[in-house]
Amino acid sequence: MSEIKRVIIIVLDSVGVGELPDAGKYGDEGSNTLGNTARAVGGLNMPNFERLGLGNIIEIEGVLTVSNPEAFFGKMAEVSAGKDTTTGHWEMMGLHLDKPFPTFPHGFPAEVMEPFEKAIGRGTLGNKAASGTGIIDELGEEHTKTGKPIIYTSADSVFQIAAHEDVIPIDELYKMCEIARHILQDPYAVGRVIARPFIGTPGNFTRTHRRRDFSLKPLTKTVLDYVKEAGYPVYAVGKISEIFAGQGITGSIHTESNLHGVDMTLKAMGEQNSGIIFTNLVDFDSQWGHRNNPEGYAKGLEAVDARLPEIIDKLRPEDVLFITADHGCDPTTPSTDHSREYVPILVFGKSLQRPVPLGVRKTFSDLGKTVADLLGVEVPVYGDSFKPKLLLATTLQTEAKQ
Repeated sequence: MSEIKRVIIIVLDSVGVGELPDAGKYGDEGSNTLGNTARAVGGLNMPNFERLGLGNIIEIEGVLTVSNPEAFFGKMAEVSAGKDTTTGHWEMMGLHLDKPFPTFPHGFPAEVMEPFEKAIGRGTLGNKAASGTGIIDELGEEHTKTGKPIIYTSADSVFQIAAHEDVIPIDELYKMCEIARHILQDPYAVGRVIARPFIGTPGNFTRTHRRRDFSLKPLTKTVLDYVKEAGYPVYAVGKISEIFAGQGITGSIHTESNLHGVDMTLKAMGEQNSGIIFTNLVDFDSQWGHRNNPEGYAKGLEAVDARLPEIIDKLRPEDVLFITADHGCDPTTPSTDHSREYVPILVFGKSLQRPVPLGVRKTFSDLGKTVADLLGVEVPVYGDSFKPKLLLATTLQTEAKQ
């Protein structure tokens, strides 16, 4: 039997820690989401992450390097081609992509738009690369008058549909996304179709929390599938279930914000005694990274830091907590898109050995491989487990005899 029974994975969406060696190919030289954000605001106040060892990974203004960090610490490199949410999460769970998902910086071709408009029974607006909030400001009023949904994309592989909830009801918007997902197959198979509902009046439009992602199904089995097949529950908090198209997931809940995501993670920890609890905290990316708002990003980091003790206090001896990210989205650079960066890795457990540096992991998949190894599940996926660095083999056995 494995000593560890439950793993909690928290993804701080877009909290990268510095450019990867190939960042130049993506136009991301100089990107360092966490480090640059800290400098932009004159330092971060993150005492709980500091104690874990976040400041030992890279230099972060306001977050000190500590001599005895409470967590194992390091950073991970992305091997897969791309820098989007789906690619990052899939690689974490052992699936590497040899080529990036297709992007459409000049909008989608007639081969996509004509069948889409025919299927939804109306025309569309936009069909270009744009900021999500910017295109709503630009075309929102016309949308409310015509009823035509707003179609846009970005540097990422996404087909986004924005619609006012009073003009196109949310269920109808989701149906449009399902239609688009069906149409967007090779060679137009974008990673995600995203519903972007909003409310308000011209000049005061606001996106709502009822966003929903419609992802491609993973191309092969991931760690989640193997853990589920081994009889463990795999509970998804936030957009995790959508990223994996529900594959390998036994239960899930949608979240409205970072802090709601923390609430739902704590709730799951109180109800699920084994397996995986997999959380994505998306506000860093959607609310502040893409909007080039380092002040908001910093406040968001500090708000999650303030909740970290609640998560740690709820951990049991047979639990391990992983905290990481899926890519960067540096709010201090001219770009509003994701950035090709290393991501942090912090690993904490009450029954683990004294923490040591994990170094630079060659792939995000080392995380998934380690999770499976801790749970005693064989997984034929990419990655190298660092379980031997984490477990003090006699600890739980000794406790069990007392």
